[in-house]
Amino acid sequence: MIGETAISDLAATRRSGADNGAIPLVAAGEESGLIETGGSDPDAETEIAAGRGELIEPGRALALADFSPPPLGAGEWLVRFAYRLGVPGSMLSSPMGKTSKTRLLATVSNPLPGDRAGGTALRAGHFLVHGAKTPIAQIDFAGAGRMTPPLERVVHSFAWLADLEASCPREQGAPVAERIIACWLDANGKPPSKPGKGPAWSLANAGARQLNWLVQAPLILSGKDKRLRARILSAISEGARWLDKNVARAEDLLGAVAGWCGIVAAGLLLPDGRARRLYGEAGLIRALGDLMGDDGGVLSRSPLGQMEAIALLVTLRACYRATRREPPASLDNLIAVLVPPLLALTHGDGSLGSWQGSWAIDAETIARLVDASGVRTRPLRDVRQWGFQRVVAQKGLLLFDAAPPPMAKHARSGCASTLAFEFSQGGHRIVVNCGGSGCAGGLVPVRLEQGLRATAAHSTLVLDDANSTAVLINGGIGSGVSEVDIDRRTLEGDAGTKGRGRATRLEGSHNGYAARYGLVHRRILILRDDGNELRGEDLLVPTGKKGKRGKVGFAIRFHLGPNIELGLSEDGKGVGIALPDGSYWQFRAAGGDVSVEDSFWVDGQGRPMPIQQLVVSGLVSRGGGNFAWLLKKMS
Repeated sequence: MIGETAISDLAATRRSGADNGAIPLVAAGEESGLIETGGSDPDAETEIAAGRGELIEPGRALALADFSPPPLGAGEWLVRFAYRLGVPGSMLSSPMGKTSKTRLLATVSNPLPGDRAGGTALRAGHFLVHGAKTPIAQIDFAGAGRMTPPLERVVHSFAWLADLEASCPREQGAPVAERIIACWLDANGKPPSKPGKGPAWSLANAGARQLNWLVQAPLILSGKDKRLRARILSAISEGARWLDKNVARAEDLLGAVAGWCGIVAAGLLLPDGRARRLYGEAGLIRALGDLMGDDGGVLSRSPLGQMEAIALLVTLRACYRATRREPPASLDNLIAVLVPPLLALTHGDGSLGSWQGSWAIDAETIARLVDASGVRTRPLRDVRQWGFQRVVAQKGLLLFDAAPPPMAKHARSGCASTLAFEFSQGGHRIVVNCGGSGCAGGLVPVRLEQGLRATAAHSTLVLDDANSTAVLINGGIGSGVSEVDIDRRTLEGDAGTKGRGRATRLEGSHNGYAARYGLVHRRILILRDDGNELRGEDLLVPTGKKGKRGKVGFAIRFHLGPNIELGLSEDGKGVGIALPDGSYWQFRAAGGDVSVEDSFWVDGQGRPMPIQQLVVSGLVSRGGGNFAWLLKKMS
């Protein structure tokens, strides 16, 4: 066991030169002494301001993405301008303005294989979405009887076509696809005048559906029913015209990108499409510029949104290849910029962290998407607008949310997760977030969606059981955290440690509780470079000129990964942690009582798994307080 003196010394690191069981750390270039870990020592702050600590720059220089439309000659510019004004594509491509018969000009090779299990379930008469089965016969394709959001997206975007393709030969899958699409066409005869008339006619679903119909054309157009084939071709043509008129009314930025991808794909694969393609390319690049920050992270800060954007562009690029046409150079550049931020949120086993609605999506799914992108790159370590810090220390890996939640207009599953962290070693997750709000409606009940987005569902400090940022219904985010300060430094061991004390120090603060409680949450994390020790301190710092009296309850939550066994110490200040690989860790805390509570975590298949959480809790004065803790691997 780590002694009581060890943990009390953590809080006094800035005053003493050693702690019990932990290696003293000094800023790079200093002869002796410590960089203070609490943040309240003015002498230490002066040292940092004077530059005596070494500030780590991002691991990759930020490359500004090119969001300008593809360059055009005067003739192409005039064609695009005329099409935007409403001149039909047939008039711009044919001297006599004669409309060509609707047909597909090429067969697209799908770059993103679907889920075989989902396709097998379709052949058995069910939609399988995040582990939950729904009989096809019970689906209301008109949308009057609302389905869960994940099921709606799969059904109306026709993403299930890829699953069906992956599960069987075309001659076996085609009849199933035809039956389902016939039911959908019966329920959705004509497009509405504007978006929002049911889930089938959101821009996100309509754009993805157009893209999926064109890519999976061999599956839906190879049957013997000529009338159905004519109906499908007519629906594809009508869907393209509907997107032309309504793409500017998208419900969010990712929906706009999906709509523009559908337009460009129709311009490539349908007759008389040159004008539509030129119009769509300009709109798509412009929409991507609105969707992404300069470092490549989508402004929703959601890994799910990042994956969806990559998948849309990779599929669209396959449409260019099918027509033997080179995509705009900016399209490949944008895919290359989108991939590194996604990789920044993967753990050592390649699976995804649980952030902003995502769950622990398995490594195979991530690898398939990255392979299809053709991008070979490393994860971003320090992302400015994306906002997630990544620290790699041999087998140890730390992910830290160092930014406010997304703005309300960008959020689909916005979470109040500021200053939360995840920590893993090798293939084992030690500290996690619950995750999974984006798949609520599968095996995760819809009623838990809002709770999974709360601050308490993340590994961070919660004050008075209140969210640091308000969590609203339907994925929305309200007021709360508006400012986050972040500092990242490398620390070097003193001469006596022979380099064993090198570590990375992250310090962040947010103002989410300032208005309500007059306190700013400040968190310091120090990960030693061997990955075997993570030291932390959570501080509540008073703000404002007028002090407040009384005390308020706090809880610092550490949700633990699956299959971890715990043993609470007799003094109530520590916990022994046994990982599945047989390694043993110790957790010690000062300034509050340590308890073990039940929690749950959403795994790579969207299934809720029972886990446990460590909770350091107590009362803190409105004048502030600090709470140090230590997570260390025992030899």
